[in-house]
Amino acid sequence: MTSDLWLKHETELLNKGFKCLAGIDEAGRGPLAGPVVAGCCHIPPHLFIEGVNDSKKLTEKKREKLFEVLTNHPDIVYGIGIVDAQLIDQINILQAAIKAMQLAYSQMPLKPDYLLVDGIQLNVDIPSRKIIKGDTLSHLIAAASILAKVTRDRMMRENHIKWPEYDFESHKGYGTAKHRKALLEHGPCEIHRKTFEPIRSMLAQKWVL
Repeated sequence: MTSDLWLKHETELLNKGFKCLAGIDEAGRGPLAGPVVAGCCHIPPHLFIEGVNDSKKLTEKKREKLFEVLTNHPDIVYGIGIVDAQLIDQINILQAAIKAMQLAYSQMPLKPDYLLVDGIQLNVDIPSRKIIKGDTLSHLIAAASILAKVTRDRMMRENHIKWPEYDFESHKGYGTAKHRKALLEHGPCEIHRKTFEPIRSMLAQKWVL
């Protein structure tokens, strides 16, 4: 995708007089285990990071490389928000994703004056725009998706060390056949989302939740 298409929303807002734009996206709404993580990212208008794309369309190696570029560039500002499985179970995954986004926004060292948000209407103290599939349409949201995805994947690799029996390193908490088999054998651990219906249905008769 060309930079003109990636920057369509950004260019429109800059032409309206907004000066500091940021994109927000989350990773981890679908898994059976682990946190939901959001990234918020501001890239100045003069800067276009080649290779930035929807994190799901990039290889792990490419995501990691772009993560290092985004987090180490002196002109790029970002924030990360994390909501753990326990809170997800308390408030539901949609509200947890919204909270993670709000936390990511609150962690920004430089406050933006407009937010581009992937797929969720976000209530914050500045104007925002919900963009369906924004990680495929906005440079800023795509960058935020990389920050969220890499942060979460790294956390799940750490969880794999603590609970190797679930093989979190390979599936990152998603409901693969191997993960479901491990759940039946070992029951849920503390980072499993115990209110998620797949876990409740699979384990209700064997394990006390």
